[in-house]
Amino acid sequence: MNVTVYCLDHDDALERRLAHYEAHKAYLNTAPIKTLISGPLTTADGITMIGSFFLYEADSLEAVTRFLQDDPFNQANVWASIDVRPFIKRVDNR
Repeated sequence: MNVTVYCLDHDDALERRLAHYEAHKAYLNTAPIKTLISGPLTTADGITMIGSFFLYEADSLEAVTRFLQDDPFNQANVWASIDVRPFIKRVDNR
């Protein structure tokens, strides 16, 4: 199944995000689930990071949720909210 993960940072999290960025990227490489797309959400300037977006392929929502629990961003309290939802891909124009 495809699963989207939409995370918004705490208002004061940019410094924590940057401090844990390399550990977060390394952790993503250990995923027992397949990452199809990932990257930071930004403000309208296209530069200032304010969250994270992921599109995973996984056996279950629970597998994704378990993986997110140990993400360095989650452990460092970067994310204020994490929304995990099933996703049905209808169009892929890549």
